[in-house]
Amino acid sequence: MTIEKALRLIAGTFIVLSVILAQLHSPYWLFFTAFVGLNLLQSGFTNWCPMMWLLGKLGLRHTASA
Repeated sequence: MTIEKALRLIAGTFIVLSVILAQLHSPYWLFFTAFVGLNLLQSGFTNWCPMMWLLGKLGLRHTASA
């Protein structure tokens, strides 16, 4: 699995899980949804994401360039 694919899976899971928790437990879970979204937004501008760094440290590799 590549870093890019893992990042999309993790971000999607975090967002869906936090929306479910907001419905079932507390609307404050939507702050976590916003945090994930803002992190994705800043990584789009800076091309740096803490989760990508962590996944790289765990041994995942970037997608090979074409």
